[in-house]
Amino acid sequence: MSDARRSALAMLALLSVIWSYNWVVMKQVLQWSGPFEFAAWRAGIGTVVLFAILLWRREPLRPPPWLPVLLIGAAQTLGFQALVQWALVDGGAGKTAMLAYTMPFWVVGVAWVVLRVRPSRVHSIASGIAFAGMLLMLEPWQGLGSLPSALLAIGGGLCWAIGTVLSKRLFMQGEARVLSLSAWQMLVGTIGLVLVALLVDEPAVQWTPGFVAAVLYNGVLASGLAWLLWSTIVDRLPTTAAGLSSLVVPIMGVLFAWALLGEAPSPAEWAGIGLMALALAGVGFWRMQAD
Repeated sequence: MSDARRSALAMLALLSVIWSYNWVVMKQVLQWSGPFEFAAWRAGIGTVVLFAILLWRREPLRPPPWLPVLLIGAAQTLGFQALVQWALVDGGAGKTAMLAYTMPFWVVGVAWVVLRVRPSRVHSIASGIAFAGMLLMLEPWQGLGSLPSALLAIGGGLCWAIGTVLSKRLFMQGEARVLSLSAWQMLVGTIGLVLVALLVDEPAVQWTPGFVAAVLYNGVLASGLAWLLWSTIVDRLPTTAAGLSSLVVPIMGVLFAWALLGEAPSPAEWAGIGLMALALAGVGFWRMQAD
């Protein structure tokens, strides 16, 4: 395995811990803030962190091509963060995470259309196994809870997939550096989130220690550092492999929600976790054999 891909997998492990625990944080923070104002705060702090890293590393501040940056920021930061945070108002943290992480399945289709990249047989089989596992975890025959919440989370997954594929195309064309794209797309998304927060009537923020801690965790780690890690992973791994590998996050998210919020998995959900783990292991073994 190449050093670049080995480091990308190490980044994915760190990212998985940060993002999976964050679903619990994003659910808990709603007791102190409306969804859109919180999303604006987290993205704003994340933007400051990313531009501070740009200055510290003395990288050029010149933005990548503006049209892709606007599209990626609108999809990956504005669309994804606004929709999933809104979905958490009525949805459980574990279920919402699972629905948002339909992203890898959307990625396959979007990459086929945008990048003309057809999934390999291994990825197709793994996607099928993972999709079956996700169905078991979601248990649609039991109902998805609030239908609007479910649709919002799925829409967030689609937005993230679009942003991921557009980022990959920009990297393939050699028109953007990872850190620069991460910072500028987040700035675009932050502006959109601030406008949404100003236009939507929400309760005033309660500046409790818990809210401050949640904002800092989301801004510094889950937005700033984590989106930089994700962009690096997208740059170094094949698009479909990166998408499928990210499925470890909702699995851990369900476990965190069980441990901290009391959202205990059912037998079907445990079976689903097993199938998704099998799909991830299959992709990982195939990548090691290929490298």
